[in-house]
Amino acid sequence: MPNALTRRLEEYVVLSDKDRAEFARISALPSRIIQPRYDLIRQGDAPSSIFLVLDGWACHYRTLEDGRRQIVDFAIPGDLCDLNIFILDRMDHSIGALTRLRVAEIRHDDLYELVSGSAAIATALWWQELVSRSINREWIVNVGQRRALERIAHLFCEMFLRLETVGLTHGFSSDFPLTQNDLADATGLTSVHVNRTLQQLRQMGLVVFQDRKLTIPDLAALQKIGSFSPEYLHHRHGIRHSETRRRTDAGQVPDDGLAVAV
Repeated sequence: MPNALTRRLEEYVVLSDKDRAEFARISALPSRIIQPRYDLIRQGDAPSSIFLVLDGWACHYRTLEDGRRQIVDFAIPGDLCDLNIFILDRMDHSIGALTRLRVAEIRHDDLYELVSGSAAIATALWWQELVSRSINREWIVNVGQRRALERIAHLFCEMFLRLETVGLTHGFSSDFPLTQNDLADATGLTSVHVNRTLQQLRQMGLVVFQDRKLTIPDLAALQKIGSFSPEYLHHRHGIRHSETRRRTDAGQVPDDGLAVAV
C-alpha cells in the first residue's frame, strides 16, 4: 500500500517508482509525537522545517487577543503543514494537535533535494499548494454565505472525501475525532448552534456518530444538503467513486451519470 503522502499526491500527477521511493524516504524521517491540544508551532515562531502528518489530526488556526479561535483548515495523514513556511521568516498562524499526533519534520535541505530531483515531485507539491488555496477559498464561502446546516454538511463531505483519498475510510465510515468546539471554530458558529445542527442532521438520517466515528448513510444526500461539489478538491487521478460503490454494494447497476466522483 502506498503511504498517505503518495496517495494524496497521486491525485494530481503520475509518479514513478523512484518518486514513490523518495516520498517513502521522506515519510520515514525521524518523527515527533505531539499530545492532543498542544501546538506544533505557534504564530510568530520562526519555522525551521515543514511538518508531514503521519498519524492523527491537526488544525491550522488563528487566535484573537481575547482568545477566540478560528480554525482555517484541518490536517490529516498525508498532509504537509504547509509548504509556505518553507519561505516565511515567521509563522502567521499556529498549527495545533487535535489528537495524538505523529509528524515527520522535513528540513529545507531535504525539501530542496526532493524538488530538484524530480519534475513530477515538484509539480505534485505545487498542485498540493494550489489545492490548499482552493480549499481555503471554499472555507471562506462556507463561513460567509452558507447557513449552519449547509456549513456542517459541507465540512463533513469535504473531510470524508479527503480521508477517503488517503485510504482512511471504511465504506462510508471514518474516524472523526473533532469536538463540537472544533466544529464551531471551523464554521464560525457557536458550540450550541453546532449541537442543534448535528441533532438535525441525525434526525434527517444523514450522519451517525458512534465511538468517535462518523458514518454517512447517504453521501449524495448530504452533498445536496451542503451544496457540496468536489471539484475544488481537484482530484484528477483518483478512481474512487463513492456513490457508485454505495449503489453497487446495494446490488444496483451503477449509473456513471449519477456517480459522485471523488
